[in-house]
Amino acid sequence: MFLSVITVAFRNYEGVVKTWRSLRHLARDPSLTFEWIVVDGGSDDGTAEFLEKLNGEFNLRYISEKDRGIYDAMNKGIDMAQGRYAIFLNSGDVFHEDVALFARKLSRQKEEAMVTGDALLDFGNGHKVSRNAKPGWYIYHSLPASHQAIFFPTAGLKKHPYDLQFKVSSDYALAASLYKAGYPFRRIKGLVSEFSMGGVSTSNNLELCQDARKVQRQILRVPGFWAELSYLFRLKTTGKTKALYNKA
Repeated sequence: MFLSVITVAFRNYEGVVKTWRSLRHLARDPSLTFEWIVVDGGSDDGTAEFLEKLNGEFNLRYISEKDRGIYDAMNKGIDMAQGRYAIFLNSGDVFHEDVALFARKLSRQKEEAMVTGDALLDFGNGHKVSRNAKPGWYIYHSLPASHQAIFFPTAGLKKHPYDLQFKVSSDYALAASLYKAGYPFRRIKGLVSEFSMGGVSTSNNLELCQDARKVQRQILRVPGFWAELSYLFRLKTTGKTKALYNKA
């Protein structure tokens, strides 16, 4: 199996359907073998019934049970994953229509690395902003790409899963841990996904900044002065993002 697409959901039936529909963009290329793993938190909104009716379409496997939050659910998805790479496309997130072009380039990647692409951030009312992947060294400040546009080596994820001590920055902590373990970032140009703003990272920007600073000190081992500068810069940029989302 080439790719595992992991979707975490809780009481977001419409989001799950939206994500499912976007999988056809990846399925356009029959040479790209992939599975869809859905980890639902025991929703009572018809999500499990919808998934059951799909009868294994897109090599679907799913569970619907209580969890300890989004990162615990993502770890369950990692445990189930059988692909060489894994990407986290949560309920409501969608693949860009050109994702198959990107995935074909990814399939030729030989190095065990975190492969990054570009994403579209949807602020609502038709306002979308492109977030292009940055160089790998950017990990010392933040994720070099949107979480929904990073293809992780599954073998690395199983060794370095999400750390639940980081409440809102566990995605940053996971990428930092993989980077320190020897998995570099490699960029492929092209759009991977689209997702709506307004999630945890947008609504809890102060906690996000504090959590990220902890990642920098504990995992990346950056000097205190750099962590503080990064913290102040992140406060400024996430504040602007939050204001843009609220305006939209």
